[in-house]
Amino acid sequence: MLIAQITDLHLQHQPGPDGILPAEHLRQAVDSLRQLPTRPDLVVVTGDLTEHGAPDEYALLRAGLARLEMPYRLIPGNHDHTGQLRAAFPELAELGVDARFIQYVDDAWPVRLVALDTTVPGKGHGALCAARLQWLADRLAEAPAAPTVVLMHHPPFETGIHPMDAIGLLEGRDEFARIVAGHHNIERILCGHLHRTMMCQVGGVLACTCPSTVQQIQLNLVPSAPLAARFEPPGYQLHWVRPGRTVTHHAVVGHYDSVYYA
Repeated sequence: MLIAQITDLHLQHQPGPDGILPAEHLRQAVDSLRQLPTRPDLVVVTGDLTEHGAPDEYALLRAGLARLEMPYRLIPGNHDHTGQLRAAFPELAELGVDARFIQYVDDAWPVRLVALDTTVPGKGHGALCAARLQWLADRLAEAPAAPTVVLMHHPPFETGIHPMDAIGLLEGRDEFARIVAGHHNIERILCGHLHRTMMCQVGGVLACTCPSTVQQIQLNLVPSAPLAARFEPPGYQLHWVRPGRTVTHHAVVGHYDSVYYA
């Protein structure tokens, strides 16, 4: 199964303080996905769908994703408003989303999707409380042999980019690792939030963050470094999921010349 991942769209109508138009960047990312020689079976969007969680921003999101012309699944990030997200995408209810958190299981694919809600209302950091961790443990126990991909916004590991780690997954990270360590059928943990590609083993499973469709977070591992964004090429990831042989590709959005060697 081929899964495309985009994340951290930060949609709003006005340009951001850096002059970027997030909706235009989403349009370019969608164009890139539509032009792939092998069309993904599914697109997952791992949070920070909008900048302010406003209804008009979710309308932009729906219109932008409609251009994919392929199925997609969403989870919220810390910039999202879960109530407004539910209102804009009522089809989430069909996936069994409960009243407290936007998290669900999707068994409609060759690979099982387990989508976790790591958000804390009104806060930038993430958390997995006891209820969410129990939900995860229960859902994974339901299909211990099914190839599975876990979706979450906040990555369950420290990155070394200290300002982002300060608003990372601050609760439940160790218990999350313990839970996934007991399930060797999990192929990937797909995350957003970090605005660049990073990878780390968590409970024996490879967890990946994905580049943003807008700006990227500056790679600076000096503890005192301030948070900064860079105008690196926006991007996405392609996950070719095969049990025990899953491959993740980092891809950039934009037009670049190709050179072919005979």
